[in-house]
Amino acid sequence: MRNKIVAGNWKMNKTLQEGIELAKGVNDLLKKNAPKCTVILGTPFIHLTEVVKTVDNKLIKVSAENCADKEKGAYTGEVSAAMVKSTGAEYVILGHSERRGYYGETYEILKEKVQLALANGLKVIFCIGESLEEREANKQNAVVKAELEGSVFNLSAAEFANIVIAYEPIWAIGTGKTATSDQAEEIHAYIRSVIADKYGKEVAENTSILYGGSCKASNAKELFAKPDIDGGLIGGASLKPEDFYGIIEAYN
Repeated sequence: MRNKIVAGNWKMNKTLQEGIELAKGVNDLLKKNAPKCTVILGTPFIHLTEVVKTVDNKLIKVSAENCADKEKGAYTGEVSAAMVKSTGAEYVILGHSERRGYYGETYEILKEKVQLALANGLKVIFCIGESLEEREANKQNAVVKAELEGSVFNLSAAEFANIVIAYEPIWAIGTGKTATSDQAEEIHAYIRSVIADKYGKEVAENTSILYGGSCKASNAKELFAKPDIDGGLIGGASLKPEDFYGIIEAYN
């Protein structure tokens, strides 16, 4: 049975104090009603250590939103995978469209980041997805396949077992537009078939593939009911405990 996951991605939001309050709020809600899925909080680097201390590890896992593509050294302002691991975080989000778009992260850079994350015992939530232009040109399948081939298909099957895929249509992030549940299911099924072609059916069936892109409490149940959608990577709706909990509730 593959892992069902609801992961929050706070992005560049919340001061340290606000982040601790948010983590407490989510933790308190889950203490009253234990989740029927894995819950992950993806936080800015400065929050990691405190959020790890704040939450009950049986209820909530913690993730960084990024890590460096270098092991250590004279890279001012960067945070290595080893540093992330040392905070007690268990996951790292890599390949987010904002990192690719605003910071020019290439397949090669992401390949390095993925390898360093895995080498340091982190699990990776690896983001893929197409722009509106690519979707309108019906290129979404080619785009997601190239992103997988460029950065994670160099891994062994054993290494790939530590990868969670997050499909995020760039045109649906923070825009209020959402892929229909049928559109999302169609591409999730395609992604699973590409993984099966590379690693075999068993690996593909065990890979969690999350939907990211304006997922909220009102549409989560319909999305998560689809056979190839294994949860969500949640942006804006993860910034209030009640909103985030409403999405987690889709599994209860």
